[in-house]
Order: sequence, then C-alpha cells, then structure tokens
Amino acid sequence: MMNQFKNKRVLVTGHTGFKGSWLSAILKYFFSAEVYGFSNKIPSQPSHFELFSDDFKIDFRGDISNRYEIKDLIYEIRPRYIFHLAAQSLVNQSFEDPYSTFMANTCGTLNLLDAINNFQEPITVVIVTSDKAYDNVEISRGYRENDALGGKDPYSASKGAAELIIKGYSNSFFSSKDNIKLGIARAGNVIGGGDWSLDRILPDAIRCWREAKILEVRQPNSTRPWQHVMEPLNGYISLARNLDSGNIATGEAFNFGPKTDQSIQVNEFVEILKDQLEGLTSKSVFTDILQKESKLLFLDSSKAKKLLRWQTVLSTNEAIELSTDWYKNFYSVATPTKELTLKQIDWYFNKLK
Repeated sequence: MMNQFKNKRVLVTGHTGFKGSWLSAILKYFFSAEVYGFSNKIPSQPSHFELFSDDFKIDFRGDISNRYEIKDLIYEIRPRYIFHLAAQSLVNQSFEDPYSTFMANTCGTLNLLDAINNFQEPITVVIVTSDKAYDNVEISRGYRENDALGGKDPYSASKGAAELIIKGYSNSFFSSKDNIKLGIARAGNVIGGGDWSLDRILPDAIRCWREAKILEVRQPNSTRPWQHVMEPLNGYISLARNLDSGNIATGEAFNFGPKTDQSIQVNEFVEILKDQLEGLTSKSVFTDILQKESKLLFLDSSKAKKLLRWQTVLSTNEAIELSTDWYKNFYSVATPTKELTLKQIDWYFNKLK
C-alpha cells in the first residue's frame, strides 16, 4: 500500500480547491508521490492550497473546458495516475452561471476522457462526480450505484451528464484497452479545515463566528451525508489502488459516504457547530432557488465496503471537531497551519490502522 504511489507521477485536476489541496498533501506526504496540478485559479483567499503550493512538480493554470490544455499537459508529464476533481462545485453558482457549470463539469470531463483515449502507457484514472448525480426522488434507503442518474438543478444535471459521457467512453473504448483503468467516485458532503468556499455551511459558519454575524441556515430540516474530507479522499485512493491491481473493472462507480446513522439534518449540524464555536448564532432562511435543492440525501456505500474494504471511521461529531480545531488553530496561530494539516493526516491514517 505505502509504495504504490511512491515516486509515481500523479496528476490532480482541481488541485487548488479544498478537496484537491488535501488530496495532493496526502499523496505527497503520506504516499511519497510526485504530484502535478492542473487548475484554472486559486478559488479563495485564504487558501489551503497556498500552504502547499511549493510542493508540486508542476502547478499548471489552465481551463478544463479547453480540450487542448489538459491534453497537452497529460502528454507532457505522462502521469501514472490521474485524480480528476476539477469542477464548478457550488449549487447556487450553478443557477447564476449554468453555462460555465456545464462547460466545467460536463465538457471538462469529456476533455479529460478524450485526452487519455489514445494514451499508450499504463494510466489509472479516478473521476470524481457527486452524490447529486443521482435522480433524487427523496428515498431513505440510500442511493446505490445502479440507481438512475439525473439532476433537477444545473449542478446536479452537469454531474449526471458527465456520468453518461464516462459510461459511453468506458464501454466504447476503455474496456478493450488494458493500459487504461478508470473508476468513478461519488461522494457526500465534505467538511474540513481550509475550506473558504461561499454558500457552504461550515465556511459560512466560520466567517460568521469570526465576524460576530448571524449564520443564515438554508433548509434546516434537510438531511446531508457530511463527512470529513479525508474520508472520501481515502476512498478515491483505495479505488485507484484496486483499479491498478485489477481487482475492479474499468468503468465501475462507487459511493463514498458516511454510515446512514451519521447523516444528520442541517439544524443538528449547526447545533454541534455552536458547541464548538463559542458565540455562533443562527437563523433559518428559505428562498425559491434553495427550495429546488433535495431535502433528503443518503448514500449506500456497501459496495465500497465490500469491494474496496473502505468505510468511514469518524463520527459526524469527530469530523466537525477535527474541522473546527483546524480553523481555531488557523486564527490563533498556535501551530503552523501546514504542520497541523499534516498532523491531522497522520492522525487519520494511523486511526485507519
């Protein structure tokens, strides 16, 4: 396990984002990989990525919607592994700019698939879509990998459409090529230190806590599968390892979500935050756009547990505490923040053992 990525070239698209920066740190510091990054910009200030910006072999700025930029980079660095996370990941923004959302999430995935289609060397690819790629009909048993895909909002639809493109390429081209191995990862809502995105409940709460403002809580009675960011990232890495070893067929999709009893309502999540962030206050808000979001969202991750031997190891409370500790440290400068990220990575992977 420890040597599979050692000194191997690994390309992470979307490496400047929240999940991408954590994944890059894990790959470099825990698995000793040579990490390359492709992203269009640094999406926020402050930025978790900037703590690790000097650690990349290549830190490339490009547009995943441009088929030639990603193809040229792949053929330049010739990665052994690709983790594709580059995306427009915010539901609200997808309503404000649906065209760019579809270009990044749907056409961006198409461009990556087209770039590797004629690649001659061994390459293992994990494409991250979303739990929102499912056609959400508010079922309580948890969505399974063979359930219908869909999407009632631009973000969800863009991810569902990307999955259809992946299926088309996998069945038509990759299944007959021994050198290309590809898997699909669908993850639930993630939290963790270093996320400063807009319209996400934890970074919104951190901003309100810091500025003594009231946190506006949308859809307080909706249920979400929150998990710490390291949980699904460990799943993506496990998927890559099993693809590489031939345990998993190309084109398979896997859910990476918390245990069902760890999926809680938004208002419960906020109450736990209030215990961790002294002085945080909140109020509920509803808008027409937000009413279009799903109210109930569970993932059934039994396939990943059975075939990848993956499951979450943190409770929701532990995930929230780990996250808030990171932010409180960031603003107190008790420990250098990069060092804290690496300590949390080391603690988590030791806990896995």
